Amino acid sequence: MSITIKYLNDNIVIFCIMSSNAKINESPAHFMVLEAISRGMDTIDKIVTATKLNKDEVNSVVNELVFQHLAFMVEKKRFFGGKKVKVNITDTGKNLLGIKHQELKQDQQKLQQLYEDGDKQQLQTYMDSNRMWMPYLLFSGLMDIIFFTSMISFLGMAMSPSESAVVENTGAESGSADSGDSANTNPDGGDSSSTTDNQDTGTTDMTDTGDMGADMGFDGFDAGGFDF
Repeated sequence: MSITIKYLNDNIVIFCIMSSNAKINESPAHFMVLEAISRGMDTIDKIVTATKLNKDEVNSVVNELVFQHLAFMVEKKRFFGGKKVKVNITDTGKNLLGIKHQELKQDQQKLQQLYEDGDKQQLQTYMDSNRMWMPYLLFSGLMDIIFFTSMISFLGMAMSPSESAVVENTGAESGSADSGDSANTNPDGGDSSSTTDNQDTGTTDMTDTGDMGADMGFDGFDAGGFDF
């Protein structure tokens, strides 16, 4: 964060605090975390699991997002005592995420066009200049995994560790969802979800019951960031 000074009429001084939004806008990690929060991953552990980022990095990123009013934290009481902190996205955060989606969608379409044209040299150049955004493009769903693997194979490239982690995690989630759909269908073609629902009614996690209680307040927080 920086401070600039402007002079008006030779005697009026205005101090302007410049936000670090420019830094955030060029940071894939910030958008990975913001994307995860927008999907309902509202705790540090959930964000870490979804993004495969280092926990310390996620903590730091969340603090910066809160400081920039792109996210906010709520301290909620548990039903059996104690408290937990949840992270939510703000309207400003949603707007920034939408703008970045549009920007990166254009990059993805450019890559796809170069790939379909077979222009290996231009594709390599464009890929190199946008490589740092590949994990986010895959995580957000803006880029199809099959297309990505085909593209880097065409270029004779190997996936980076961060790209590989996102691909494996996304593939695992997709496989889990497919298995769940199959498990809820009986051989006669009917939906056995009603039976599953009856069986699941006794397995509610009571540690989260406080979230549904009448007391939805919190003790307040410091917009400058949090330590987890």
